[in-house]
Formats: sequence, structure tokens, C-alpha cells
Amino acid sequence: MTQAFDAAEQQTLLEARVASALDLARRLGADACEVGASVDQGIGVSVRLGEVESVELSRDQGIAVTVFVGSRKGSASSSDAGEASIRAAVEKAIGIARYTGEDPHAGLAPAELMATELPDLEVHHPWRLSTDEAIELALSCESAGRSVAGISNSDGASLSSGEGVRVYGNSHGFLGSLCGSRHSLSCMLIAEDDSGMQRDYEYTSERDPARLVAAETIGRQAADKTLRRLGAKRPSTGRFPVLFDPQLAAGLIGHLMSAIAGGALYRDASFLCGRLGETLFPSWFTLGERPLEIGASASAPFDNDGVYTRDNVFIDQGRLASYMLSAYSARRLGMHSTGNAGGARNLRLEAPLTPHAALLEQLGTGVLVTELMGQGVNGVTGDYSRGAAGFWVENGVIQHPVEEFTIAGNLEQMFRGLMAVGDDVDTRGSIHSGSWLIDEMTVAGS
Repeated sequence: MTQAFDAAEQQTLLEARVASALDLARRLGADACEVGASVDQGIGVSVRLGEVESVELSRDQGIAVTVFVGSRKGSASSSDAGEASIRAAVEKAIGIARYTGEDPHAGLAPAELMATELPDLEVHHPWRLSTDEAIELALSCESAGRSVAGISNSDGASLSSGEGVRVYGNSHGFLGSLCGSRHSLSCMLIAEDDSGMQRDYEYTSERDPARLVAAETIGRQAADKTLRRLGAKRPSTGRFPVLFDPQLAAGLIGHLMSAIAGGALYRDASFLCGRLGETLFPSWFTLGERPLEIGASASAPFDNDGVYTRDNVFIDQGRLASYMLSAYSARRLGMHSTGNAGGARNLRLEAPLTPHAALLEQLGTGVLVTELMGQGVNGVTGDYSRGAAGFWVENGVIQHPVEEFTIAGNLEQMFRGLMAVGDDVDTRGSIHSGSWLIDEMTVAGS
């Protein structure tokens, strides 16, 4: 980083501002209050064809205040965390609360659910990277990819590095803070032959920069993935098994989590409303979260309500064992918070893992999907239809790349039709998963 960022100093400053806002809200007549404050700093560079395209140095801060006057709620925020701005935000929130409608479910999470232990989860790893060093890494990444025979052009390489501090407090007396970092490097390349132009990308992302994949390796991997797509055809139309690569399988898990999120459930906007306890997946499949995992991408000791986080099991041996609830959605549903205000943290599978070659053999004839396009997912019905690209497989062997086709099904049927999970687990995000083999979907091609 080119500008000093003292996380400990920022943490002390934000905690003082949050405490001040909470005290002011109490003195101005709020029955309850919660305040969140944050400051983030980062650097981002992008290069293309050996030239620097952009350099961005960012520093953002903000404070958000929510007050409750009886069962009425008011919120206000400011990007300026100075004393005058904090007072204005608190006054504005209280003014709004006096005019909003009553909501019997509004209010803070129960005091007994507040996190009492705030362990160091080792998620803060600063990278003292100069602008010149960041540019050099991005250039090295792109250069390595462009040097691979067959690569004809580039959409560039990008590096980003950032760290920040977040503080949350409420009038129960809870005050918690979290320092974190995130670093990433990516490259997108272009190849062309008589059949047309193709592009693909690769990336690495970690909290600890020491764990990033080498820049040259990312460039070469991006080139290899791009070249594999040359000569793509449209597949046949029909009903076939579909193998989702790990990134796309994580997306399927994301659709599941959206369907069991409290907000969708109390609005009756999910195909899994009222399905708690029912079997959705094969009995060998279990899915849970590990929010206290050391160094993981989404680790946190408390959620956005200040509620303590804990290991939750959402799918237990195929059965829907738990919804994903904040304090508010839990009250709306007559249930209890699962510590998931702000979402799930570090989703992990427990399932037998199958080598990729064995997955292809089990697939037989069908498609390996490596890219999805469009937003054709209906959370109310579970209907699923996406544009796709990938590879055609026959007798367990990849034959050629395919593109310009769609895959369609229903999420519930897809979950039930999960045949195997691959051992090629992608650990770059908060959802860790290998490839998913689905027994049958509609493939619409030529």
C-alpha cells in the first residue's frame, strides 16, 4: 500500500465514534439503537497489452445508525464520521422513526444472543505493496499469458489489494470490531482461429498475500483455459447429464442459500417455504457453515446483529435441517436467529469426493459446463435456465468445446439428482465445493 493504514488506530477511533453515537441516541430519546462504522483502503491496478490502463487508490469510510422508538424504526448514514455528521445522522434517524409505521417484529436481537467471545480469526494480512510493485505483478501476469503460443490478444490483468476495519455496537452494550484484508490477481486472454474468437480468465484471491498463486502461473493458466475453448460447436439438443465445474457448483449452493434465507421465506418468495425437515439431497450430502474457521474468507465471530456465530448445519444427510435467519427474519417466522444476519459464512460440504476422471466416466455422454450466462433463476419456483459454454463429453471422454446453448431444469430436481461431487475443490471463495454431476437436464443446442 502506498498510504499508511494503522488498523489498530482506526479500530480505536471507530469504536469511540460508535460508542458516542449510541450514547447520543439514548440521550435524544431512542429506546434502542445500533451503529455500524467502517473504513477501507485499497489499491487497484489494471494493465492491457503491456501498458498500464488504470491505477486507483481508494479510501472509504462511513457510519450507519438505526434507532428504534417503540416499534418504529429509522435509519440514516453518512460517509463523514466526524462528530457533527454523527449527530446529524442520529437526529435524522430518530426523526424518521417518529413517522414510520409500527412493526412489532422490529428491534435489536435479544441481549442474551450477543457475542461474548471475540477471538482473533487471523483474517487481517496487510500487503505493503507500492504502486510500482502492483503494476509489475499485473504486467508479469499478463506477459506470461500472452507469451503462450496461440494467444492473440488480451483483455488485461488486474491486481487489487485492500484492508479495512468494521465496528458494530448496539444499546445492549455490545461493541465488536473486525479487521480484515483481501488480495486478488486476475488475467483474461483472447485466442482466435478459423472457427472464431474465444476468451477465458483465471484468478487467485486470498486474505493473506503470501498464499496467492504466482502471477506467471495465473497468466499461463488463463492462456491454457482460453486455448481449450477454440473450435467450439453447438451441442445436440436433448436430455443429458450435466457436470458443473467447481465455481458453478458453488453458484448452485448460493441459489440454495438464497432459498432458505429468512427474507425470502417470510415474503413467501422461495420454493423452499415450509420445507424444513424434508429431504432435498441424497443422504450422503451434508452442508454447513464454519464462521470461526481461522483465516477463511468469510470468518467473523459475530453477525450483523451482534449475535454470536456458530457452526450451523443447513443440509444434514440430505435433509433441510435449518433455515438461515437474522434476528428480524426469525421473529417474522416465529423462530430463533441462527446468527446469519449478513448471510452464511464459510460454507463447507461433507460428501464423498470423486476424482474428476471418474466423474467424466460416470457422466458418460453429456456436457461439462464451465461458464454460465444470464440470470434465469426463479427463486419462487426453483426453475433454472441459463446460457452456457463448456465441453461435450462422450463415453466419459471430453471431445470438443461447446458454446451457444442453454441448460434448463428445476433446482429442487437438480438437488435430488446430484450424483457425485468432485475432489477438485475450489477454495478461493467462501463456498468450498468440487464439481457437481447432475443426473439429467435439458440441453438446448443445435
